[in-house]
Amino acid sequence: MIRTSRRSSSHERYDAWPAGSFDDSVLAPLWLDTPDRPAPRPAASGVVHADLLVVGGGFTGLWTALRAVERDPGLSVVLVEGDRIAEHATGRNGGFCEASLTHGESNGRTRWPDEYDRLHELGLRNLDAIEETVERYEIDCGFARGGTLAVATRAHEVGHLDPEEPGFLDAAAVRALVDSPTYLAGRLEPDGTAVVDPARLAWGLADAAEELGVRLHEHSRVVSARRRGAGVEVRTDRAVIRATRVVLATNVFRNLLRRPRWSVVPVYDYVLATEPLTEEQLAALRWDPSIGISDSGNQFHYYRVTPDRRILWGGYDAIYHYGRSISDEHADRRETFEVLARNFAQTFPQLRGIRFTHRWSGVIDTSTRFCALFGTAHRGRTAYATGFTGLGVGASRFAADVMLDLLDGESTERTRLEMVRRRPLPFPPEPFAWLGIQATRWSLSREDATGRRNAWLRLLDRLGLGFDS
Repeated sequence: MIRTSRRSSSHERYDAWPAGSFDDSVLAPLWLDTPDRPAPRPAASGVVHADLLVVGGGFTGLWTALRAVERDPGLSVVLVEGDRIAEHATGRNGGFCEASLTHGESNGRTRWPDEYDRLHELGLRNLDAIEETVERYEIDCGFARGGTLAVATRAHEVGHLDPEEPGFLDAAAVRALVDSPTYLAGRLEPDGTAVVDPARLAWGLADAAEELGVRLHEHSRVVSARRRGAGVEVRTDRAVIRATRVVLATNVFRNLLRRPRWSVVPVYDYVLATEPLTEEQLAALRWDPSIGISDSGNQFHYYRVTPDRRILWGGYDAIYHYGRSISDEHADRRETFEVLARNFAQTFPQLRGIRFTHRWSGVIDTSTRFCALFGTAHRGRTAYATGFTGLGVGASRFAADVMLDLLDGESTERTRLEMVRRRPLPFPPEPFAWLGIQATRWSLSREDATGRRNAWLRLLDRLGLGFDS
């Protein structure tokens, strides 16, 4: 997830605490910076045959491989990953596992008013199934289902939290739950979100799939896919894989099919993690670590307490680089980390002097409708899902079942959904994509400051387009 809080214009003054607070941090995702990270599986080589080939070793691919053998225990399944399992978005997010399949109720009701209630129910069932999977396979990933606290930090945001509805918290009540002088109101949704260590969840899913017979290969970058006879032939740098069916789970990275390439743009999200808090520091915040928090603006911070008592603090800047660029050069953006550190200091001044040990970024597959899209190719032998827009930790499991349903060719409750059947409008080519995204980011920032949507945002609303993360 990514958005923003109330934050400042560049000319506002802050005390000296945040300056240099991340200078000694390592440029590495907290979740992946551990000696417990599994050794990579060997690369695929030679000629490989499979009933199902899954391309991609993030959540979407791992859930697809596991669900495939759970649904059909006799199936021969191979998964290939071009890098390391959980190396990219899966191991770089904030670890919010949400029930929402639609990027929140407002987006869902606006786009699919007739089926939103069903989508909401399916999302809750999906989160229940994730929790059950973690328990059944004994995956040690810090899964804790405490819900999400949405907080208002500007006066005009208070009304967005529905003060007349149950669950609304005034300033005193929200600060009794988590203490920040910036909080004006809040709303706790206790059932729809879990916090999790995403890398350990991914490694646990990989182990579970392997135990059920899935063959996993890392460092196996796919270079081509074409229909061949009754199946699909996929080539990596070292192997030829002939599969009856294929799932493409590469998300933001270059899709082997042309059509999905225009459906998403890569947006960089940036994250800081503090040193571990003392018991006294955590107690001063009055923060239950099972509860994740997000601001209520268009552009927002998301933050949570990790299992080792750090605060993970991300969001605010959603950075798009011209030409849909994905590059290691974009990973370390000092100006964004400085903003994150200043905003953290404003939110939790009682933690004055705390330092950040980790900083990192990840690339989000952003779609114009803010949630996943689905499709098939090679006459129904290949399926794909992409465009999760920051909510893939939970929605990827639902997407796995959708893709397997599509490959089976049978009408199911999932494949009959308008959300699954209808494709969103694509992003335009450059320079229009870059210009449109920059205009949208500026407009969203202005709305956060003023509470008013300008003409550009109203036009996007009418067209059913948008930009978020």
